[in-house]
Amino acid sequence: MTAIILYVAVIGSIAAWWLSRQRLMAKPWLEVGAAGEAPGTGASEVPPAKLGLWVFLAVVGALLTLFVSAYLMRMHMSQDWRPLPTPWMLWFNTVLLALSSFGLHRAQMAARIGWRQGIEVGLIAGGLAALGFLAGQYLAWQQVMAEGFGVATNPSSSFFYLITAVHGLHLLGGLVVLGRTAYRTARGAVLAQLCLSVELCATYWHFLLVAWIALFGLLLHG
Repeated sequence: MTAIILYVAVIGSIAAWWLSRQRLMAKPWLEVGAAGEAPGTGASEVPPAKLGLWVFLAVVGALLTLFVSAYLMRMHMSQDWRPLPTPWMLWFNTVLLALSSFGLHRAQMAARIGWRQGIEVGLIAGGLAALGFLAGQYLAWQQVMAEGFGVATNPSSSFFYLITAVHGLHLLGGLVVLGRTAYRTARGAVLAQLCLSVELCATYWHFLLVAWIALFGLLLHG
């Protein structure tokens, strides 16, 4: 519960800061400035897609925080909790996801300098590493099942399958968007539009990497 309160407080602080930057209390009819800029500040407005992504990440973060809190509460309150053996595959998967995030980072850097081929290489490399991560997660499930921990065998195993499945589904959804961005890149889409799409993909991938590291640490702890 404390973790949830802290998370909400952080999100609230970020939202308050962003709103103050947008100067919602200003009188736009008294301001002057170029089109596409925040009146009187010269600062560019935040694209709706970027704002939507941050809102979505806040919701996903809150969901994962609830899972973490429930995991810790169940672990300390239950007499039938059996520690889950950590599949060695999870270590390899973590490396794959880090490489995937790095590939998206390189694609973002290429987009900033207008290097279309670099964007394609970064997106493809990141996507392939992400697919490898998902395949590795399935193999990790197989390792856990081989140890005698099914979905309903023990509370710890139930949480393991739930947490990894939710994270995997979010990554799978990101792959759909990444694939569309790669397709648009190959078809010669306008570079300015690609820059935003690649930036959003990279931000989402970095978030998934940080979230997975936190979840992996939780699974190691339990």
